[in-house]
Amino acid sequence: MKFDLTRSEGRNLFTGYGEGYVSINGERYERHLLVAPDQAIVEWSAQSFEALAPEHVAELLELRPEIVILGTGPTLRFPHPRITQPLAAASIGFEAMDTKAACRTYNILMAEGRQVVAAIFV
Repeated sequence: MKFDLTRSEGRNLFTGYGEGYVSINGERYERHLLVAPDQAIVEWSAQSFEALAPEHVAELLELRPEIVILGTGPTLRFPHPRITQPLAAASIGFEAMDTKAACRTYNILMAEGRQVVAAIFV
């Protein structure tokens, strides 16, 4: 699916998604990513949802989010609470959703000026 959105100069915006990929600012990515509005897009070291561990959440904390959106791939899955505990301890909001919903939600929060980070499994 391709989004039909206004441009957000200098900010990372999801512009499309599909099976096995997401597009950010018109560029296609086929790997797991960390995306924040005003920072470089980072390849996420998490190899899969099943391999998700607290050290992967530590990578999110380095981006200083106020909320984290976890895109869990084509279906909604929830990580074990021990994995996301560092986010709760730092008073950072957290939501898990399928990747398509995560892309849309990130764009809305980013447009509102929120410091959101999307952790995306493609």
